[in-house]
Amino acid sequence: MATLRAFPSGKPVTGARAERVDMRFEVVVIPVADVDRSKEFYTKLGWRLDADFQFDNGFRVVQFTPPGSGCSVQFGTMITSAAPGSAQGLYLIVSDVEAARADLVAGGIDVSEVFHPGMPGAQFRIDGGGRITGPAPEHATYNSFATVRDPDGNGWLFQEIATRLPGRGLSNLDIATLTELLRESEKHHGEYEATAPKHHWSDWYAAYIVARQEGKTPEEAAKEGKIRIEGVR
Repeated sequence: MATLRAFPSGKPVTGARAERVDMRFEVVVIPVADVDRSKEFYTKLGWRLDADFQFDNGFRVVQFTPPGSGCSVQFGTMITSAAPGSAQGLYLIVSDVEAARADLVAGGIDVSEVFHPGMPGAQFRIDGGGRITGPAPEHATYNSFATVRDPDGNGWLFQEIATRLPGRGLSNLDIATLTELLRESEKHHGEYEATAPKHHWSDWYAAYIVARQEGKTPEEAAKEGKIRIEGVR
């Protein structure tokens, strides 16, 4: 039986109109005191400058995007009432936290030592308490960190993720991850193609990759590819 949902009109909807609408989290606003100083800092980080718009009424918005990120950061004037430096625990996910730290240090950025929590939540403590120097034993995924603060004290937290938990999906694909995903897609498409109706491989691949990004298993993603081609669930 189809799931029914009610809109403000009180009328339930079913079928295609009841499908989920994608909501892509793409921008985080951080509070800063000096826009030009912050712009210089994030440029030094090596982030891509997307925009710097200024208006006659004093409104200004600057946007940067970290390398490989699907989410950007904005700051400026008349953009937030939050106190400068009050944004904390902003995650930057990396596959190798030591390499990420070394790259920033080479660029003249002040970065904490790599650490892992000695107690739950230690990665969020501004005073650095409860942290153990060095990466987590065997580089356990999700457990190695480093921190960076911008000129106002907004806190960025580098977290090393090597393998995501089941159902978490794939995001911010790097070349190595995308290569592995394409090879996986090729394998499953080959199994399907032997008995499939005539189709273009790109249609199947697109459905498969999107499903994997959403956290579906390879088997579930292959089913989505089949549905894309055959149109039957």
